Amino acid sequence: MKLVGIVGSNAEMSYNRLLLAFIAKKYKKQFTLDVLEIKDLPLFNQSDDQTNSPEVQYINQKIKMADGVIIATPEHNHTIPAALKSALEWLSFNIHPLENKPVMIVGASYYNQGSSRAQVHLRQILDAPGVNAMVMPGNEFLLGNVKQAFDENGHLKEQRTIDFLTVCLEKFMKFVEMVTVIQAPKPALPAEDLHATGKVATTVEGIEMAAEDWLEQAAKQTKAAEGSDYVKLDRGLLTVDQLNYFLASMPMELTYADHNNQFLYYNKTKEAGEMLAARTPGQVGNSLANCHPEAAFKNVEWVIQQLRSGATDIVQVHVPKQVPEKYIVHNYQAMHDQDGNYMGINEYIWDLKPTIEWYLKQTGQTLVGSETVDAVSSASVSDHGEVDGVSSASTKY
Repeated sequence: MKLVGIVGSNAEMSYNRLLLAFIAKKYKKQFTLDVLEIKDLPLFNQSDDQTNSPEVQYINQKIKMADGVIIATPEHNHTIPAALKSALEWLSFNIHPLENKPVMIVGASYYNQGSSRAQVHLRQILDAPGVNAMVMPGNEFLLGNVKQAFDENGHLKEQRTIDFLTVCLEKFMKFVEMVTVIQAPKPALPAEDLHATGKVATTVEGIEMAAEDWLEQAAKQTKAAEGSDYVKLDRGLLTVDQLNYFLASMPMELTYADHNNQFLYYNKTKEAGEMLAARTPGQVGNSLANCHPEAAFKNVEWVIQQLRSGATDIVQVHVPKQVPEKYIVHNYQAMHDQDGNYMGINEYIWDLKPTIEWYLKQTGQTLVGSETVDAVSSASVSDHGEVDGVSSASTKY
């Protein structure tokens, strides 16, 4: 069972974060728990819709792909923190990932009542139209006097507390299974052939897709234009060389995979090791399955399904790496012909940080952030670890 845990605090030191970390480690044989942070989300503002920002979409997609959600909330002035309320606003404004999603509420606080009032308010919020979560009734886990509850290793001290937490989590797993059964099944989107075993009108046949020299063989077979040969575009006439210069000058990494899920192009300007998302010349022509580790297949398929079905025209994912000076975003843009038919994916990857820094310099503005959080990237890399995300063609490992 795959669960996500939402830390209901944006504080640097949070006992609710500690509680979720304990749950993830203690019960890893029963389920996987991916702990999500809200501290990187922008403050909700209806007049400045940031639903499609990488930070909001990261949590949105994680919730969508989870079987259930655990929210750990502190209590501030008899209710939930403003940061958590803001996060829930983003998740119920134009997107609704919590709708019909099984949710369990836990909470830790400094005092005896253990976030009881906050949990009551959170239940009401999760039941509101637009959120419509399936909150597990009863089984309130209220961790009071939290400063004394954990040892130096982040483990709960009291066995009685652990036993009650175990009972609550076992009931939640059964609740998740029950909700899954009683919910009307959503129409399943057709499975994606990531191995590109089919063909489309533009498929070059008779050449092994995984061949290192696929490009050279395919170009020879199709008598493809090259060099100084002219190509007539809808609003332009360029040579192949000019097209290559033009694409190579783009301040981003471009990748094209067609509607048969075959990787056909990338604008090579650097060697693989220097790229934001590594590609190699020999990968051109490969199926998408041969461009990703098998563990990423589910995410890759989900992205393609969303774009092919028209559920969305773009999927944006912030992919944290051990490069704090960069803020790397993968954008997956659906491509269509003049009749609106899906024709594949244009993936463009760029480091947003230089653009943000230029804008701030030009306008004299600054970003608000704590001293320990990078003002531009905000999310620390360690929050999410090495994330393949749903990146398109990348060096397989």
